[in-house]
Amino acid sequence: MRNILIGGAWPYANGSLHIGHIAGLLPGDVLARYHRAVGDNVCFVSGSDCHGTPVAIRARQENKTPQEVSDFYHEEFVKCFDKLGFSYDVYTKTSAKEHKKFVREFHKKLYESSYVYEKEAPQAYCENCDNFLADRFVLGKCPQCGNDTRGEQCDACGIVLEPENLIEPICAVCGKPISFKNAKHLYIAITKLQDELRALVDNHPNWRKNAIAFTNRYLDEGLRDRALTRDLEWGIKVPKDGYENKTIYIWAENVLGYLSASKVSAESRGADFHEFWDKNAKHYYVHGKDNIPFHTIILPSLLLANDENWHLPDQIVSSEYLTLEGKKISTSQNYAIWVKDLLWHYEADSIRYFFLVNGPEKKDADFSWREYVHSHNGELLGAYGNFVNRSLTFITKYCDGIVPSGTVDSAINEQIDKLFISVSRQIENGAFKDALTGIFDFVRYANKFFDSEHPWITRSNDKKACDNTLYQCVQIIANLAVLLSPFLPFSSEKVCKWLGINSKWVKQSVPSGYSLPQVEILFQRIDKKVIETETEKLKHI
Repeated sequence: MRNILIGGAWPYANGSLHIGHIAGLLPGDVLARYHRAVGDNVCFVSGSDCHGTPVAIRARQENKTPQEVSDFYHEEFVKCFDKLGFSYDVYTKTSAKEHKKFVREFHKKLYESSYVYEKEAPQAYCENCDNFLADRFVLGKCPQCGNDTRGEQCDACGIVLEPENLIEPICAVCGKPISFKNAKHLYIAITKLQDELRALVDNHPNWRKNAIAFTNRYLDEGLRDRALTRDLEWGIKVPKDGYENKTIYIWAENVLGYLSASKVSAESRGADFHEFWDKNAKHYYVHGKDNIPFHTIILPSLLLANDENWHLPDQIVSSEYLTLEGKKISTSQNYAIWVKDLLWHYEADSIRYFFLVNGPEKKDADFSWREYVHSHNGELLGAYGNFVNRSLTFITKYCDGIVPSGTVDSAINEQIDKLFISVSRQIENGAFKDALTGIFDFVRYANKFFDSEHPWITRSNDKKACDNTLYQCVQIIANLAVLLSPFLPFSSEKVCKWLGINSKWVKQSVPSGYSLPQVEILFQRIDKKVIETETEKLKHI
Protein backbone atom coordinates (compact mmCIF):
# COMPACT_ATOMS: atom_id res chain seq x y z
CA MET A 1 0.00 0.00 0.00
CA ARG A 2 1.39 3.35 -1.07
CA ASN A 3 0.83 6.75 0.56
CA ILE A 4 -0.53 8.97 -2.20
CA LEU A 5 -0.96 12.73 -1.88
CA ILE A 6 -3.02 14.43 -4.59
CA GLY A 7 -3.20 18.21 -4.51
CA GLY A 8 -5.73 20.02 -6.63
CA ALA A 9 -5.16 23.72 -7.34
CA TRP A 10 -6.93 26.14 -5.01
CA PRO A 11 -9.40 28.36 -6.93
CA TYR A 12 -9.64 32.04 -5.99
CA ALA A 13 -12.74 32.65 -3.88
CA ASN A 14 -13.60 35.90 -5.66
CA GLY A 15 -15.99 34.56 -8.30
CA SER A 16 -17.80 31.45 -9.50
CA LEU A 17 -16.07 28.43 -11.01
CA HIS A 18 -16.14 28.17 -14.79
CA ILE A 19 -15.51 25.22 -17.09
CA GLY A 20 -11.81 26.06 -17.42
CA HIS A 21 -11.35 25.38 -13.71
CA ILE A 22 -13.07 22.00 -13.94
CA ALA A 23 -11.16 20.92 -17.05
CA GLY A 24 -7.90 21.40 -15.16
CA LEU A 25 -8.98 19.88 -11.84
CA LEU A 26 -10.91 16.74 -12.88
CA PRO A 27 -7.77 14.58 -13.30
CA GLY A 28 -7.17 14.91 -9.56
CA ASP A 29 -10.40 13.10 -8.74
CA VAL A 30 -9.66 10.37 -11.29
CA LEU A 31 -6.30 9.80 -9.60
CA ALA A 32 -7.84 9.73 -6.13
CA ARG A 33 -10.59 7.28 -7.04
CA TYR A 34 -8.18 5.03 -8.92
CA HIS A 35 -5.59 4.89 -6.14
CA ARG A 36 -8.27 4.13 -3.55
CA ALA A 37 -9.62 1.36 -5.79
CA VAL A 38 -6.19 -0.31 -6.00
CA GLY A 39 -5.89 -0.15 -2.20
CA ASP A 40 -3.53 2.79 -1.71
CA ASN A 41 -3.70 5.19 1.24
CA VAL A 42 -4.94 8.37 -0.44
CA CYS A 43 -5.00 11.96 0.73
CA PHE A 44 -6.79 14.12 -1.85
CA VAL A 45 -6.85 17.76 -0.77
CA SER A 46 -7.60 21.23 -1.99
CA GLY A 47 -9.43 24.32 -0.87
CA SER A 48 -10.53 27.85 -1.67
CA ASP A 49 -7.87 30.55 -1.98
CA CYS A 50 -9.42 33.26 0.17
CA HIS A 51 -6.67 35.81 0.78
CA GLY A 52 -4.96 38.37 -1.38
CA THR A 53 -5.90 41.31 -3.55
CA PRO A 54 -8.52 39.69 -5.85
CA VAL A 55 -10.83 38.89 -2.93
CA ALA A 56 -10.22 42.27 -1.27
CA ILE A 57 -11.12 44.07 -4.52
CA ARG A 58 -14.32 42.05 -4.96
CA ALA A 59 -15.28 42.83 -1.36
CA ARG A 60 -14.77 46.54 -1.91
CA GLN A 61 -16.89 46.44 -5.07
CA GLU A 62 -19.74 44.71 -3.24
CA ASN A 63 -19.39 46.72 -0.02
CA LYS A 64 -18.69 43.53 1.93
CA THR A 65 -15.81 42.21 3.99
CA PRO A 66 -13.25 39.92 2.31
CA GLN A 67 -14.33 37.20 4.73
CA GLU A 68 -17.95 37.48 3.61
CA VAL A 69 -17.02 37.33 -0.07
CA SER A 70 -14.61 34.42 0.24
CA ASP A 71 -16.98 32.43 2.48
CA PHE A 72 -19.80 32.88 -0.04
CA TYR A 73 -17.77 31.54 -2.95
CA HIS A 74 -16.18 28.83 -0.83
CA GLU A 75 -19.62 27.42 -0.05
CA GLU A 76 -20.55 27.64 -3.73
CA PHE A 77 -17.35 25.77 -4.67
CA VAL A 78 -18.09 23.03 -2.14
CA LYS A 79 -21.54 22.44 -3.63
CA CYS A 80 -20.18 22.36 -7.18
CA PHE A 81 -17.40 19.91 -6.35
CA ASP A 82 -19.85 17.68 -4.45
CA LYS A 83 -22.26 17.59 -7.40
CA LEU A 84 -19.41 16.79 -9.79
CA GLY A 85 -18.36 13.87 -7.59
CA PHE A 86 -15.00 15.22 -6.43
CA SER A 87 -13.97 12.88 -3.63
CA TYR A 88 -11.77 15.23 -1.61
CA ASP A 89 -10.61 13.91 1.72
CA VAL A 90 -10.40 17.54 2.79
CA TYR A 91 -11.60 20.59 0.92
CA THR A 92 -10.84 23.56 3.14
CA LYS A 93 -10.00 27.25 2.75
CA THR A 94 -6.95 29.41 3.40
CA SER A 95 -8.93 31.45 5.92
CA ALA A 96 -9.48 28.33 8.08
CA LYS A 97 -7.79 28.53 11.48
CA GLU A 98 -5.96 25.23 10.90
CA HIS A 99 -4.36 26.59 7.74
CA LYS A 100 -3.40 29.92 9.30
CA LYS A 101 -1.87 28.21 12.32
CA PHE A 102 0.15 25.80 10.18
CA VAL A 103 1.38 28.55 7.85
CA ARG A 104 2.53 30.80 10.70
CA GLU A 105 4.45 27.92 12.29
CA PHE A 106 5.99 26.98 8.94
CA HIS A 107 7.07 30.57 8.31
CA LYS A 108 8.57 30.96 11.77
CA LYS A 109 10.85 28.04 10.99
CA LEU A 110 11.45 29.38 7.48
CA TYR A 111 12.64 32.76 8.78
CA GLU A 112 15.38 31.03 10.77
CA SER A 113 16.96 29.66 7.60
CA SER A 114 19.78 31.19 5.58
CA TYR A 115 17.38 31.55 2.66
CA VAL A 116 15.33 34.41 4.15
CA TYR A 117 16.53 37.99 4.40
CA GLU A 118 15.21 41.53 4.78
CA LYS A 119 15.28 43.96 1.91
CA GLU A 120 13.87 47.37 1.08
CA ALA A 121 12.42 47.53 -2.41
CA PRO A 122 9.86 49.55 -4.41
CA GLN A 123 6.29 48.36 -4.04
CA ALA A 124 3.49 49.26 -6.43
CA TYR A 125 1.06 51.71 -4.82
CA CYS A 126 -2.19 53.12 -6.16
CA GLU A 127 -3.03 56.56 -4.71
CA ASN A 128 -6.56 56.36 -6.09
CA CYS A 129 -7.29 52.98 -4.41
CA ASP A 130 -5.09 53.92 -1.43
CA ASN A 131 -3.57 50.47 -1.49
CA PHE A 132 -0.39 48.57 -2.23
CA LEU A 133 -0.85 46.26 -5.21
CA ALA A 134 0.15 42.67 -5.79
CA ASP A 135 2.32 42.23 -8.91
CA ARG A 136 -0.53 40.75 -10.95
CA PHE A 137 -2.58 43.92 -10.41
CA VAL A 138 -0.06 46.13 -12.11
CA LEU A 139 -0.67 46.55 -15.85
CA GLY A 140 1.62 48.09 -18.43
CA LYS A 141 3.69 47.40 -21.50
CA CYS A 142 6.45 44.83 -21.56
CA PRO A 143 9.90 46.48 -21.69
CA GLN A 144 11.14 43.69 -23.97
CA CYS A 145 8.41 43.19 -26.59
CA GLY A 146 6.10 46.16 -26.01
CA ASN A 147 2.92 44.10 -25.59
CA ASP A 148 0.35 44.73 -22.86
CA THR A 149 1.13 42.62 -19.82
CA ARG A 150 0.84 42.21 -16.07
CA GLY A 151 3.58 42.82 -13.54
CA GLU A 152 4.57 39.17 -13.09
CA GLN A 153 5.26 37.74 -16.51
CA CYS A 154 4.63 38.74 -20.13
CA ASP A 155 2.29 36.25 -21.80
CA ALA A 156 3.47 37.41 -25.22
CA CYS A 157 7.24 36.88 -24.91
CA GLY A 158 7.40 34.92 -21.64
CA ILE A 159 9.88 37.17 -19.83
CA VAL A 160 9.65 37.27 -16.03
CA LEU A 161 9.01 40.84 -14.91
CA GLU A 162 9.21 43.17 -11.94
CA PRO A 163 6.28 45.64 -11.80
CA GLU A 164 8.62 48.64 -11.61
CA ASN A 165 10.11 47.65 -14.99
CA LEU A 166 6.80 47.98 -16.84
CA ILE A 167 6.32 50.88 -19.23
CA GLU A 168 3.42 53.19 -18.25
CA PRO A 169 2.25 51.07 -15.28
CA ILE A 170 -1.35 51.45 -14.18
CA CYS A 171 -3.61 49.90 -11.54
CA ALA A 172 -5.60 46.92 -12.82
CA VAL A 173 -8.47 47.87 -10.49
CA CYS A 174 -9.11 51.53 -11.32
CA GLY A 175 -6.94 52.06 -14.40
CA LYS A 176 -5.10 55.03 -12.88
CA PRO A 177 -1.31 55.48 -13.07
CA ILE A 178 0.55 54.11 -10.09
CA SER A 179 3.65 55.05 -8.14
CA PHE A 180 6.21 53.01 -6.26
CA LYS A 181 7.05 53.34 -2.58
CA ASN A 182 9.99 51.74 -0.87
CA ALA A 183 9.04 49.24 1.81
CA LYS A 184 10.93 46.69 3.89
CA HIS A 185 9.95 43.06 3.42
CA LEU A 186 11.16 39.53 3.95
CA TYR A 187 12.47 37.77 0.85
CA ILE A 188 13.24 34.15 0.08
CA ALA A 189 16.50 33.59 -1.80
CA ILE A 190 15.19 31.34 -4.54
CA THR A 191 18.37 32.13 -6.47
CA LYS A 192 20.31 30.05 -3.94
CA LEU A 193 18.15 27.04 -4.81
CA GLN A 194 18.86 27.08 -8.55
CA ASP A 195 20.80 23.78 -8.50
CA GLU A 196 18.20 21.92 -6.42
CA LEU A 197 15.36 23.16 -8.61
CA ARG A 198 17.24 22.25 -11.78
CA ALA A 199 17.83 18.75 -10.40
CA LEU A 200 14.13 18.45 -9.54
CA VAL A 201 12.96 19.02 -13.11
CA ASP A 202 15.84 17.00 -14.62
CA ASN A 203 14.99 14.02 -12.41
CA HIS A 204 11.32 14.02 -13.47
CA PRO A 205 11.19 13.45 -17.24
CA ASN A 206 7.60 12.23 -16.94
CA TRP A 207 6.20 15.59 -15.91
CA ARG A 208 3.85 17.08 -18.47
CA LYS A 209 5.79 18.66 -21.34
CA ASN A 210 4.45 22.11 -20.55
CA ALA A 211 5.65 21.80 -16.93
CA ILE A 212 9.15 20.83 -18.04
CA ALA A 213 9.28 23.58 -20.66
CA PHE A 214 7.95 26.33 -18.37
CA THR A 215 10.21 25.36 -15.48
CA ASN A 216 13.32 25.15 -17.65
CA ARG A 217 12.53 28.54 -19.13
CA TYR A 218 12.34 30.10 -15.67
CA LEU A 219 15.61 28.44 -14.72
CA ASP A 220 17.35 29.40 -17.97
CA GLU A 221 16.27 33.03 -17.74
CA GLY A 222 17.54 33.23 -14.18
CA LEU A 223 15.45 32.90 -11.04
CA ARG A 224 14.68 35.93 -8.90
CA ASP A 225 14.20 36.16 -5.18
CA ARG A 226 10.60 36.67 -4.14
CA ALA A 227 9.00 38.73 -1.36
CA LEU A 228 7.42 36.62 1.36
CA THR A 229 5.50 39.52 2.92
CA ARG A 230 3.22 42.26 1.67
CA ASP A 231 1.63 45.51 2.88
CA LEU A 232 -1.90 44.16 2.70
CA GLU A 233 -4.58 43.94 5.37
CA TRP A 234 -6.41 40.80 4.20
CA GLY A 235 -4.25 37.77 4.78
CA ILE A 236 -2.28 35.80 7.35
CA LYS A 237 -0.29 37.98 9.75
CA VAL A 238 3.49 37.68 9.55
CA PRO A 239 4.85 35.86 12.64
CA LYS A 240 7.81 38.18 13.18
CA ASP A 241 8.45 41.22 15.36
CA GLY A 242 8.36 44.45 13.40
CA TYR A 243 6.04 42.97 10.77
CA GLU A 244 2.79 43.17 12.70
CA ASN A 245 1.11 45.33 10.02
CA LYS A 246 2.10 43.08 7.14
CA THR A 247 0.68 39.82 5.83
CA ILE A 248 2.26 36.76 4.25
CA TYR A 249 2.25 37.17 0.48
CA ILE A 250 -0.50 34.95 -0.94
CA TRP A 251 1.83 32.85 -3.11
CA ALA A 252 3.90 31.99 -0.01
CA GLU A 253 0.94 30.62 1.93
CA ASN A 254 -1.65 29.19 -0.47
CA VAL A 255 0.64 26.40 -1.78
CA LEU A 256 1.27 25.44 1.85
CA GLY A 257 -2.40 24.47 1.90
CA TYR A 258 -1.36 21.06 0.61
CA LEU A 259 0.50 20.54 3.88
CA SER A 260 -2.08 22.08 6.19
CA ALA A 261 -5.00 20.24 4.55
CA SER A 262 -3.19 16.89 4.56
CA LYS A 263 -2.48 17.45 8.26
CA VAL A 264 -6.18 17.99 8.91
CA SER A 265 -7.02 14.88 6.88
CA ALA A 266 -4.46 12.69 8.63
CA GLU A 267 -5.44 13.82 12.11
CA SER A 268 -9.12 13.16 11.37
CA ARG A 269 -8.26 9.49 10.79
CA GLY A 270 -5.74 9.21 13.60
CA ALA A 271 -2.73 9.03 11.27
CA ASP A 272 0.61 10.81 11.13
CA PHE A 273 0.47 13.33 8.29
CA HIS A 274 4.26 13.12 7.87
CA GLU A 275 3.66 9.71 6.28
CA PHE A 276 2.34 11.61 3.28
CA TRP A 277 5.45 13.82 3.24
CA ASP A 278 8.30 11.36 3.68
CA LYS A 279 10.48 9.91 0.93
CA ASN A 280 8.21 6.89 0.38
CA ALA A 281 5.11 8.90 -0.53
CA LYS A 282 4.03 9.78 -4.06
CA HIS A 283 2.72 13.25 -4.89
CA TYR A 284 0.56 14.48 -7.75
CA TYR A 285 -0.19 18.17 -8.28
CA VAL A 286 -3.12 18.93 -10.58
CA HIS A 287 -3.67 22.39 -12.06
CA GLY A 288 -3.70 24.58 -15.16
CA LYS A 289 -0.55 25.68 -16.98
CA ASP A 290 -0.65 29.18 -15.45
CA ASN A 291 -0.02 27.56 -12.06
CA ILE A 292 3.04 25.59 -13.15
CA PRO A 293 5.74 27.84 -11.59
CA PHE A 294 3.94 27.83 -8.26
CA HIS A 295 4.24 24.04 -8.12
CA THR A 296 7.64 23.51 -9.73
CA ILE A 297 9.51 26.58 -8.40
CA ILE A 298 7.66 28.23 -5.50
CA LEU A 299 6.39 25.21 -3.54
CA PRO A 300 9.69 23.29 -3.81
CA SER A 301 11.61 26.45 -2.78
CA LEU A 302 9.51 26.85 0.36
CA LEU A 303 9.85 23.16 1.20
CA LEU A 304 13.61 23.13 0.67
CA ALA A 305 14.23 26.38 2.57
CA ASN A 306 12.15 25.17 5.51
CA ASP A 307 14.70 22.35 5.86
CA GLU A 308 12.50 19.60 7.31
CA ASN A 309 12.98 17.05 4.51
CA TRP A 310 9.57 17.63 2.99
CA HIS A 311 8.69 15.47 -0.01
CA LEU A 312 9.05 17.30 -3.32
CA PRO A 313 6.60 16.98 -6.27
CA ASP A 314 6.62 13.70 -8.19
CA GLN A 315 4.00 14.24 -10.88
CA ILE A 316 3.00 17.62 -12.28
CA VAL A 317 -0.37 17.18 -13.99
CA SER A 318 -0.69 20.57 -15.68
CA SER A 319 -3.35 21.09 -18.32
CA GLU A 320 -3.28 23.52 -21.23
CA TYR A 321 -5.87 26.25 -21.85
CA LEU A 322 -9.57 25.78 -22.59
CA THR A 323 -11.46 28.12 -24.90
CA LEU A 324 -15.20 28.49 -25.33
CA GLU A 325 -16.69 28.32 -28.81
CA GLY A 326 -13.31 29.36 -30.20
CA LYS A 327 -12.89 32.39 -27.94
CA LYS A 328 -10.93 32.98 -24.75
CA ILE A 329 -12.94 32.58 -21.55
CA SER A 330 -13.29 35.99 -19.89
CA THR A 331 -14.70 36.27 -16.38
CA SER A 332 -14.53 40.07 -16.48
CA GLN A 333 -16.75 40.13 -19.59
CA ASN A 334 -18.89 37.27 -18.26
CA TYR A 335 -17.97 35.18 -21.29
CA ALA A 336 -17.92 31.81 -19.59
CA ILE A 337 -20.00 28.78 -18.76
CA TRP A 338 -20.35 28.73 -15.01
CA VAL A 339 -20.13 25.33 -13.38
CA LYS A 340 -23.08 25.95 -11.05
CA ASP A 341 -25.30 26.60 -14.10
CA LEU A 342 -23.94 23.65 -16.07
CA LEU A 343 -24.64 21.26 -13.19
CA TRP A 344 -28.22 22.51 -12.94
CA HIS A 345 -29.05 21.24 -16.44
CA TYR A 346 -26.64 18.40 -17.26
CA GLU A 347 -25.49 15.14 -15.68
CA ALA A 348 -22.24 15.16 -13.73
CA ASP A 349 -20.85 12.07 -15.48
CA SER A 350 -21.65 13.65 -18.84
CA ILE A 351 -19.65 16.76 -17.90
CA ARG A 352 -16.80 14.66 -16.52
CA TYR A 353 -16.65 12.49 -19.63
CA PHE A 354 -16.47 15.42 -22.02
CA PHE A 355 -13.69 17.26 -20.22
CA LEU A 356 -11.63 14.13 -19.63
CA VAL A 357 -11.78 12.85 -23.20
CA ASN A 358 -11.89 16.24 -24.97
CA GLY A 359 -10.16 18.49 -22.46
CA PRO A 360 -6.84 20.40 -22.63
CA GLU A 361 -4.69 17.53 -21.40
CA LYS A 362 -1.78 17.87 -23.83
CA LYS A 363 -2.81 20.84 -25.96
CA ASP A 364 -5.29 23.70 -25.88
CA ALA A 365 -8.87 22.53 -26.32
CA ASP A 366 -12.18 24.15 -27.13
CA PHE A 367 -15.60 23.62 -25.59
CA SER A 368 -18.46 23.87 -28.05
CA TRP A 369 -22.05 22.97 -27.35
CA ARG A 370 -22.25 21.04 -30.61
CA GLU A 371 -19.30 18.84 -29.63
CA TYR A 372 -20.61 18.42 -26.10
CA VAL A 373 -24.05 17.23 -27.20
CA HIS A 374 -22.58 14.93 -29.86
CA SER A 375 -20.10 13.52 -27.34
CA HIS A 376 -22.87 12.76 -24.86
CA ASN A 377 -25.41 11.34 -27.30
CA GLY A 378 -22.99 9.55 -29.59
CA GLU A 379 -20.38 8.16 -27.18
CA LEU A 380 -21.52 8.19 -23.58
CA LEU A 381 -25.15 7.30 -24.26
CA GLY A 382 -24.89 5.86 -27.78
CA ALA A 383 -21.97 3.50 -27.11
CA TYR A 384 -21.64 2.80 -23.38
CA GLY A 385 -25.16 3.49 -22.13
CA ASN A 386 -26.63 1.65 -25.09
CA PHE A 387 -24.52 -1.47 -24.49
CA VAL A 388 -25.37 -1.62 -20.79
CA ASN A 389 -29.07 -1.02 -21.24
CA ARG A 390 -29.62 -3.26 -24.28
CA SER A 391 -27.84 -6.16 -22.56
CA LEU A 392 -29.47 -5.89 -19.15
CA THR A 393 -32.90 -5.05 -20.55
CA PHE A 394 -32.70 -8.12 -22.81
CA ILE A 395 -31.99 -10.31 -19.76
CA THR A 396 -34.84 -8.68 -17.85
CA LYS A 397 -37.28 -9.21 -20.71
CA TYR A 398 -36.32 -12.66 -21.95
CA CYS A 399 -34.55 -14.32 -19.01
CA ASP A 400 -36.78 -13.14 -16.15
CA GLY A 401 -33.95 -10.90 -14.97
CA ILE A 402 -31.68 -13.88 -14.19
CA VAL A 403 -28.11 -13.89 -15.50
CA PRO A 404 -28.01 -17.03 -17.68
CA SER A 405 -25.34 -19.72 -17.73
CA GLY A 406 -22.30 -19.31 -19.92
CA THR A 407 -18.57 -19.80 -20.24
CA VAL A 408 -15.90 -17.15 -20.23
CA ASP A 409 -14.70 -16.18 -23.70
CA SER A 410 -10.90 -16.42 -23.54
CA ALA A 411 -10.31 -13.68 -26.13
CA ILE A 412 -12.57 -11.20 -24.32
CA ASN A 413 -11.11 -12.25 -20.98
CA GLU A 414 -7.62 -11.47 -22.27
CA GLN A 415 -8.73 -8.05 -23.52
CA ILE A 416 -10.11 -7.23 -20.07
CA ASP A 417 -6.85 -8.30 -18.40
CA LYS A 418 -4.83 -6.11 -20.76
CA LEU A 419 -7.22 -3.20 -20.26
CA PHE A 420 -6.78 -3.21 -16.48
CA ILE A 421 -3.01 -3.11 -16.95
CA SER A 422 -2.99 -0.39 -19.62
CA VAL A 423 -5.55 1.85 -17.90
CA SER A 424 -3.62 1.59 -14.62
CA ARG A 425 -0.40 2.62 -16.31
CA GLN A 426 -2.04 5.47 -18.21
CA ILE A 427 -3.79 6.91 -15.16
CA GLU A 428 -0.60 6.84 -13.08
CA ASN A 429 1.26 8.53 -15.94
CA GLY A 430 -1.39 11.24 -16.27
CA ALA A 431 -2.66 10.03 -19.67
CA PHE A 432 -6.36 10.21 -18.80
CA LYS A 433 -7.62 10.76 -22.33
CA ASP A 434 -5.71 7.72 -23.61
CA ALA A 435 -7.07 5.61 -20.76
CA LEU A 436 -10.66 6.63 -21.39
CA THR A 437 -10.28 6.25 -25.15
CA GLY A 438 -8.96 2.71 -24.67
CA ILE A 439 -11.94 1.79 -22.51
CA PHE A 440 -14.38 3.17 -25.07
CA ASP A 441 -12.64 1.27 -27.85
CA PHE A 442 -13.54 -1.83 -25.84
CA VAL A 443 -17.11 -0.53 -25.41
CA ARG A 444 -17.43 -0.32 -29.19
CA TYR A 445 -15.99 -3.82 -29.51
CA ALA A 446 -18.58 -5.03 -27.00
CA ASN A 447 -21.42 -3.54 -29.04
CA LYS A 448 -20.10 -5.28 -32.17
CA PHE A 449 -19.91 -8.53 -30.19
CA PHE A 450 -23.56 -8.19 -29.15
CA ASP A 451 -24.63 -7.45 -32.72
CA SER A 452 -22.57 -10.27 -34.28
CA GLU A 453 -24.01 -12.85 -31.86
CA HIS A 454 -27.66 -11.95 -32.75
CA PRO A 455 -29.19 -12.84 -29.35
CA TRP A 456 -32.59 -11.63 -30.58
CA ILE A 457 -32.43 -14.52 -33.09
CA THR A 458 -30.62 -17.18 -31.06
CA ARG A 459 -33.05 -16.79 -28.15
CA SER A 460 -35.51 -18.70 -30.38
CA ASN A 461 -33.31 -21.18 -32.27
CA ASP A 462 -30.20 -21.63 -30.10
CA LYS A 463 -30.87 -20.80 -26.45
CA LYS A 464 -27.46 -22.03 -25.27
CA ALA A 465 -25.69 -19.62 -27.63
CA CYS A 466 -28.01 -16.81 -26.58
CA ASP A 467 -27.38 -17.50 -22.88
CA ASN A 468 -23.64 -17.57 -23.47
CA THR A 469 -23.75 -14.22 -25.29
CA LEU A 470 -25.72 -12.56 -22.51
CA TYR A 471 -23.53 -14.08 -19.79
CA GLN A 472 -20.46 -12.71 -21.55
CA CYS A 473 -22.05 -9.26 -21.93
CA VAL A 474 -22.74 -9.13 -18.19
CA GLN A 475 -19.09 -9.88 -17.43
CA ILE A 476 -18.02 -7.12 -19.83
CA ILE A 477 -20.40 -4.65 -18.19
CA ALA A 478 -19.15 -5.54 -14.70
CA ASN A 479 -15.55 -4.86 -15.66
CA LEU A 480 -16.41 -1.73 -17.61
CA ALA A 481 -18.13 -0.35 -14.50
CA VAL A 482 -14.91 -0.82 -12.50
CA LEU A 483 -12.62 0.53 -15.22
CA LEU A 484 -14.84 3.58 -15.62
CA SER A 485 -15.44 4.19 -11.90
CA PRO A 486 -12.60 6.75 -11.53
CA PHE A 487 -13.92 8.66 -14.55
CA LEU A 488 -17.71 8.20 -14.29
CA PRO A 489 -18.43 7.55 -10.60
CA PHE A 490 -22.20 8.06 -10.60
CA SER A 491 -23.12 5.74 -13.47
CA SER A 492 -20.49 3.21 -12.35
CA GLU A 493 -21.99 3.11 -8.87
CA LYS A 494 -25.41 2.39 -10.38
CA VAL A 495 -24.08 -0.48 -12.51
CA CYS A 496 -22.09 -1.94 -9.62
CA LYS A 497 -25.24 -1.97 -7.48
CA TRP A 498 -27.27 -3.60 -10.25
CA LEU A 499 -24.67 -6.37 -10.60
CA GLY A 500 -23.87 -6.78 -6.90
CA ILE A 501 -20.16 -5.96 -7.27
CA ASN A 502 -17.77 -3.41 -5.77
CA SER A 503 -15.45 -0.99 -7.51
CA LYS A 504 -12.14 -2.44 -6.31
CA TRP A 505 -9.55 -2.47 -9.08
CA VAL A 506 -9.71 -6.20 -9.81
CA LYS A 507 -11.39 -8.23 -12.50
CA GLN A 508 -15.05 -8.74 -11.68
CA SER A 509 -17.34 -11.74 -12.21
CA VAL A 510 -21.11 -11.97 -11.93
CA PRO A 511 -22.32 -15.55 -11.37
CA SER A 512 -24.96 -17.31 -13.41
CA GLY A 513 -28.27 -17.22 -11.57
CA TYR A 514 -27.75 -13.72 -10.22
CA SER A 515 -31.06 -11.85 -10.15
CA LEU A 516 -30.97 -8.34 -11.57
CA PRO A 517 -32.92 -5.60 -9.81
CA GLN A 518 -34.98 -3.16 -11.81
CA VAL A 519 -32.65 -1.54 -14.33
CA GLU A 520 -33.12 2.04 -15.48
CA ILE A 521 -31.73 4.03 -18.38
CA LEU A 522 -28.13 4.93 -17.58
CA PHE A 523 -28.01 8.28 -19.43
CA GLN A 524 -30.70 10.59 -20.74
CA ARG A 525 -30.46 11.82 -24.33
CA ILE A 526 -29.79 15.55 -24.72
CA ASP A 527 -32.11 17.28 -27.17
CA LYS A 528 -30.10 18.73 -30.09
CA LYS A 529 -32.07 21.95 -29.70
CA VAL A 530 -29.79 22.61 -26.73
CA ILE A 531 -26.97 23.44 -29.17
CA GLU A 532 -28.78 26.42 -30.65
CA THR A 533 -30.26 27.53 -27.33
CA GLU A 534 -26.99 27.50 -25.39
CA THR A 535 -24.95 28.97 -28.23
CA GLU A 536 -27.42 31.80 -28.58
CA LYS A 537 -27.03 32.65 -24.89
CA LEU A 538 -23.30 33.17 -25.40
CA LYS A 539 -23.92 35.57 -28.28
CA HIS A 540 -25.83 37.93 -25.99
CA ILE A 541 -23.13 38.13 -23.32
